[in-house]
Amino acid sequence: MSGYVIIGNGVAAVGCIEGIRSVDTDTKITVISAEEHPVYCRPLISYYLEGKTSLDKMNYRSPDFYSANNCDVVYGRKALKIEADNKTLMLDDGTQKSYDALCIATGSSPFVPMFSGLETVRNKFTFISLDDALSLEQAIDKNSRVLIVGAGLIGLKCAEGICGRVAKITVCDLATRVLSSILDNECAAFMQKRLEEYGISFMLGDTVKAFDGNCAQMNSGQQVDFDVLVLAVGVRANTALMSELGGEVNRGIIVNDKMQTSIEDIYAAGDCSEGNDISLGSKRVLAILPNAYMQGYCAGTNMAGKEQVFDNAIPMNSIGFFGLHAMSAGSYPTKEDGATIYEEKYKNGIKRFFIKDGLLKGYIIIGNVERAGIYTSLIRQKTPIDTLNIDLLKSYPSLAMFSDDIRKNKLVGVM
Repeated sequence: MSGYVIIGNGVAAVGCIEGIRSVDTDTKITVISAEEHPVYCRPLISYYLEGKTSLDKMNYRSPDFYSANNCDVVYGRKALKIEADNKTLMLDDGTQKSYDALCIATGSSPFVPMFSGLETVRNKFTFISLDDALSLEQAIDKNSRVLIVGAGLIGLKCAEGICGRVAKITVCDLATRVLSSILDNECAAFMQKRLEEYGISFMLGDTVKAFDGNCAQMNSGQQVDFDVLVLAVGVRANTALMSELGGEVNRGIIVNDKMQTSIEDIYAAGDCSEGNDISLGSKRVLAILPNAYMQGYCAGTNMAGKEQVFDNAIPMNSIGFFGLHAMSAGSYPTKEDGATIYEEKYKNGIKRFFIKDGLLKGYIIIGNVERAGIYTSLIRQKTPIDTLNIDLLKSYPSLAMFSDDIRKNKLVGVM
C-alpha cells in the first residue's frame, strides 16, 4: 500500500491527518510542505509582530505531532504535477510520491495586481505567512513609513501588528469601507474609528495608480511617500494542480460534502477548496480556519474508508483590533431579498441579525461577542426562528430562548 499523501501543511492538513488516524492508525501519511516550518496558527503572525506571542507558541500542534501520527513530512518542496492514472505526484526536486488517496490542501496565495512601477519598489512584502512576517519585521524600524494596499482582514491585522513599531501607517483600498467583504457600512465604521484612534490613516475609495520608487501616485491624484510597502489586496485559491489535471475548478477546487473532487481518490480541503455554503445555498470558497480543519478532518476520514460528510459549512469571522472585537457568520440577505433585519445598538457596539425564510441566515456583532457561537450554531442547525424567543435571541442567547420542548430535548442530550 502506497499510503496517504497530503499536499500542504496547514490547518486543513492537520484535520486530514487526525481524520485519517481516527479510522486508520497504521498506514503511513506523507505531508508535502512548501514552507520550512511545522504547522502553525497563521492568524497569529500579526500577534507575533505585536510581541503578544512567540514563535514556539504559534505552533498549532505539539512538536511530536508528526511522529506520533506516523507522518513523514517533506519540508521545502512543492508538488508540481499529479498523475491520477498511476496515482503519483512529481515534486519540484524531481522526486515522485505514490499514493492510494490524496488530499490537496494547498491553501491560497497573495493576489498582487500589476501596478505600474511596482518593480521599482525595493521593500515590498505580502502578509499571509510566517516567513512574510519575519521578513517584514527585518525591514521596519521606528522611523518607517508604511503603506498598506488593502483594507481587508490581512491588511488591517498587519497594520495592528506593526502599530507602535513604525512612524506612520497608511492604508488604502478601492472599497469605500474597511473589511468590505465581512462588514456592512455601519459596522465597518466602528472598526475604522478604533483603528484611527491608534494613529492608522485611511485612504478609502482610492488606491495606487503607479509607483515610482518609494512614492505612490494614487488614483485621486494624491501622492504617498513610504519606506515599506505591504500588498494585502487579497488571496487566490491554489488550484493549479487540479486545473492541470482536468478536474473541476471554479474559484476553488470543487468538492462535494465528502470533500471529494471530480477525480477519483483525490480530495481537497481548506482555502483551496470550494464547497457548499448552507447560509447562501450555493458553492463558495470559505477561507476560514475552523472550516479548514473540519473540511480536512472530513476528507481524512473518507480517505481512510469511513464515510462522513461536512454539510453545514458557513463563512465565519472572529476578529478584533486594539480590544474591539467583532464576529460575523453566514450571509447578509437584504430587505429587497425578502429578509427581516433585527438590530440592537449600544454605545460601543452593534448587533445585527439577518433572517429569511424563517431561518437565521447571518449576523454581525461589534463589541460584546459573548456567546456569539450560539448564533453560529443556529445557522448551522437551521433552527426555525419561530421556535425562539426573539427578544432573548437579540439580547442574551441561552437555553431560555428555546421553546419548552426543544429545551427539554437539548438538556436530555447533554445528560
